[in-house]
Amino acid sequence: MSDVKQVIQGSVDDLSQRLIDLSHRIHANPEISFEEEKASTWVAEVLADGGFTVDAGVCGLPTAFVATAGSGPLTIAICAEYDALPSIGHACGHNVIAAAAAGAGLALAPLADDLGVTVKVMGTPAEEGGGGKIYMLERGAFDGVDAAMMVHPAPMEMDRFPCLAVSHVEVHYTGKEAHASAFPELGVNAADALTVAQTSIGLLRQHIRQTDRIHGIVVHGGDAPNVVPAHTTGKWYIRSRSLAELEDLEPRVYKCFEAGATATGCTHEIELMSPRYSEMIPDERMTAMYKANAESLGRVFVDARAAKVAGSTDMANVSLAVPTIHPMLGLGCFPISNHQPEFAAFCATPTADRATLDGAKGMAMTVADLAAAAV
Repeated sequence: MSDVKQVIQGSVDDLSQRLIDLSHRIHANPEISFEEEKASTWVAEVLADGGFTVDAGVCGLPTAFVATAGSGPLTIAICAEYDALPSIGHACGHNVIAAAAAGAGLALAPLADDLGVTVKVMGTPAEEGGGGKIYMLERGAFDGVDAAMMVHPAPMEMDRFPCLAVSHVEVHYTGKEAHASAFPELGVNAADALTVAQTSIGLLRQHIRQTDRIHGIVVHGGDAPNVVPAHTTGKWYIRSRSLAELEDLEPRVYKCFEAGATATGCTHEIELMSPRYSEMIPDERMTAMYKANAESLGRVFVDARAAKVAGSTDMANVSLAVPTIHPMLGLGCFPISNHQPEFAAFCATPTADRATLDGAKGMAMTVADLAAAAV
């Protein structure tokens, strides 16, 4: 097994410039959820050049793909994300994720049959609020998969992602326009409805679990100061430790939205922006394998349970169906953290490039461990 792992490390090193170029190319051309036409094509092309058979546009998603190499009985999915955040680009480092996934797949492809594995590198769009993996899971992309994995950049190295279930919702208020100075009494103010809802949510926060999160933005608050706003929109994320706890919290937030409509006389509509993301249940055996492999490469971990960070990902839904890991690649940049412009800039540095290569090696070596354990 040590010989196999040396071959894997050597293969990733040989591919290093190609992988770094791929990461930087995606980084320089950020595309938001479900619009990742360039990124998905570039990752698929690199894999096809490395001997993978690529099925593009799978599961009814134009920017999703499944690339396959090998024909062994043990099927492993390595997930590539590549969507960016609006306005601030790759501030979650999905360029690193995509290149690391491609690197792991390319290192494994010539070894797959000897190891007894089928490697599937899955291009999974729209993690940032769209739920691409959930659609792929529901539509059969993960059928027959024995284990799934991916890596994700973060300020510190962790063997797992502390993860909350989340509901992404959009609330729309409709009132009535009027001249805000001459005839304000003729208007029904949809901006006031949103203000009441925000205030209600702020008060609700005192009475929710310490592990719950509610946060949102005003997307549209009106069109002109002298016109009573008739149409406003807000986007909100509602998070809990599990789907069960989310099922309890979500209706309470919805009542805050309803309060805005009741207080102002507006009508309102609540729209789910994506399928609900679940809690994450990492596979402990595979987590231990990955951590040992990453440590052998010089990666130094902190205790994820003590890190007091929490986010959400559609990879969590995969973890409820398939043994899954989602370790975090530390860039050592704290207090610079995900979803900041500074983090976006950090994800195209030599530190991020090394993390890309280490993530590829760590995942490929873990696949080798899984193959050995399955014999």
